Amino acid sequence: MPERFVIHLPVVARDLPGAVRLARVLARWTRVLPYTDPGETTVSHEDEQGVRHRVFCDARLPGGRRCLLRADHDGPCTRRLGPR
Repeated sequence: MPERFVIHLPVVARDLPGAVRLARVLARWTRVLPYTDPGETTVSHEDEQGVRHRVFCDARLPGGRRCLLRADHDGPCTRRLGPR
């Protein structure tokens, strides 16, 4: 298996909900790039980078695709985003 590398791009937000919102926007945008895995997006406090909070549910759905909803969503997993 070839080596793989992960790029960590620090972006600062004022609070955890703001960081999660920004991470979701950035991760969804990166889906246009062929080698990104937005489902693995996490956020952490600057001084506690080992404690990460998942942004997406990322559960596998039939067919191998992943759920696009937030990590703590209610109801069934889906590939479609609902109304805000």
